[in-house]
Amino acid sequence: MMDARGVLDLLDLTLLDHDASEVDLDILCENANEHFPAAICVFTEHVAYVKSRLNDGIPVAAVAAGFPVGESDSTAASEAIRAAVQVGADEIDCVLEPREDEDFPGEPELAMLIAMREASAGCVLKVIIETPLLDERSMRASARMTLAVGADFVKSCTGKRGGCSNEAAEILAFEVMRHGITMGSHPGVKLSGGISTLEDVERLLKLVNSEDPSIKGPERLRIGASTLLDELIE
Repeated sequence: MMDARGVLDLLDLTLLDHDASEVDLDILCENANEHFPAAICVFTEHVAYVKSRLNDGIPVAAVAAGFPVGESDSTAASEAIRAAVQVGADEIDCVLEPREDEDFPGEPELAMLIAMREASAGCVLKVIIETPLLDERSMRASARMTLAVGADFVKSCTGKRGGCSNEAAEILAFEVMRHGITMGSHPGVKLSGGISTLEDVERLLKLVNSEDPSIKGPERLRIGASTLLDELIE
């Protein structure tokens, strides 16, 4: 069983609210400074404020280029990501918006992923592929394309259009393992969506580790589940 500290080490502590007040952001930063998660995750407009209030060593991830619905124009996505980098984001979380066409993922998605990677150069890039909206073929193809352009993490979902299933956790871990064997690199998995208890975390991490035991530690494994914080610190 993973202890609370082990989960905190993997946790992206998140506040995604365009209307968040300074008080809300201060509480987020106070929690981060006290409990030291893997990163905190906010919208771009809040990056500068939270960076000014965080202790050294806590990365700030900016959610850019549309959330929960991802940007459809790669130029607009690039501009949004560059804006996040310019205000000091250490990491970038982006949605690769699904299409219902049979050719998904195809050339539009490849162009979008290349734009995301180029615009986020120097930052950790986590690409959200919205697994609840995808069948197995689309899930695997999206993960492979995401990893092929050099994303650092492939992320299960936003949590706004469904949660992270057992199948999604297994597929993403397998595709990361497959990519590592093929390319010799070591990308990671971020699990998010409907993860609300330690039991959820343990179940999903067991599935990830059954596919690839090397996926561990915050450099290769993240959890998006801020509602867990109260349980972790009790």
